[in-house]
Amino acid sequence: MNRSRESDSYGIKETFFMQRALDLAADAGRAGEVPVGAVVVNRGQIVGEGANSPIRDCDPTAHAEIIALRAASAALGNYRMPEAELFVTLEPCTMCAGAMIHARIKRLIFAATDPRTGAICSSCEILHGAHHNHHIDWSCGLLADESSSLIRSFFRERR
Repeated sequence: MNRSRESDSYGIKETFFMQRALDLAADAGRAGEVPVGAVVVNRGQIVGEGANSPIRDCDPTAHAEIIALRAASAALGNYRMPEAELFVTLEPCTMCAGAMIHARIKRLIFAATDPRTGAICSSCEILHGAHHNHHIDWSCGLLADESSSLIRSFFRERR
């Protein structure tokens, strides 16, 4: 089931995990990368973290979500994570959404929407495909203002 909900219904743990993703995003921004951070949580424990690094790594796939999923897969010893939740500061792109489907992520929580390249509810709705063999529960809006502010500040400084 795919769904969206408002940020006021999130709990303390969810806020803690998203704040960690925001910290990682800020680190990416300080390194000159677009400030996006991601955290994979399995059964209440962080098992993978990532921050955008395509520039540093010369790797177009080095998005925060992909890095966090790789770390979580290594930590869990399995590329499938049916109990895992992914917290990310910006709505995932099509590449990252596809990786989440393949990883069998249980739930996605993202902060800010991305009207240009967001693939969950903005520019397209890739998780809604009836043809997928796995469906991810998702929600957005948790610490959205903080995430949006971080991204706006980053690009304002670049102009």
